[in-house]
Amino acid sequence: MGYNSSLRLAVLYGVSLDELVDFDIDIRVIQEVIDKTSGQVSDKIDWTKAWSKKYPILARYQGEMDTACYAAELKRLLSDLEKKYGYEELDAFLVLKDILASVWKEGKGNKKTAG
Repeated sequence: MGYNSSLRLAVLYGVSLDELVDFDIDIRVIQEVIDKTSGQVSDKIDWTKAWSKKYPILARYQGEMDTACYAAELKRLLSDLEKKYGYEELDAFLVLKDILASVWKEGKGNKKTAG
């Protein structure tokens, strides 16, 4: 069964593709999708809305907190990366995102061993 047929069936039955075919998606398939997605298409996607279906906090946190202080600190960190290392704006963002992901992974590991 092709990807498009599988996707249609998943939508029809209201399940994820993983649930439909009951296997882990091969990382190569994900990489192919990323490679084929242009910047223009990616810019049109409301990623917060898309991810908020899986992580509801993304749909509500703006109404629960003042994001200004966090935004200011993140802007400062981005500017520091640009000045200190000569990174372009997008590269600085990607580096900061990757550092944040590493911190998250380290924290998850500590919680598992602490409990």
